[in-house]
Amino acid sequence: MLICFICTGNSCRSQMAEGFAREMVKDGVYVRSAGVEAHPLNTRAVQVMREVGIDISAYQSKVMDTDRLRHADYAITLCGDAKDRCPVTPPEVTRLHWGFEDPARAQGSEDEIMAIFRQVRDGIRAQIEHFLQEQNLLR
Repeated sequence: MLICFICTGNSCRSQMAEGFAREMVKDGVYVRSAGVEAHPLNTRAVQVMREVGIDISAYQSKVMDTDRLRHADYAITLCGDAKDRCPVTPPEVTRLHWGFEDPARAQGSEDEIMAIFRQVRDGIRAQIEHFLQEQNLLR
């Protein structure tokens, strides 16, 4: 079983999703994230994940490997751009879209920006937990 999380740059939302899912899935379920392009890992995403006990600091931004995507069971896009630009998948790959605001675009004070990162992080965690529970993949 392979679950792929896809975002535009694989720097924030998809990395958080990968971090949560790796902690929550049953043995034998593999989780990967990638982008339609590669951007540097967002340091604020690393920080808010660390706040909940998940270290994604060693994760690297990757471009989606279309071969891996063809072998996925689920391809889950986390932003509209990735949904529109994600390569075509075979019919046996279940495609889902969970649109989350891009916290990297948040503006305001550092506290306001971090509040957006935490809000997106918590939304991603809740969505993944619900999805894994529905699919009987939750550890």
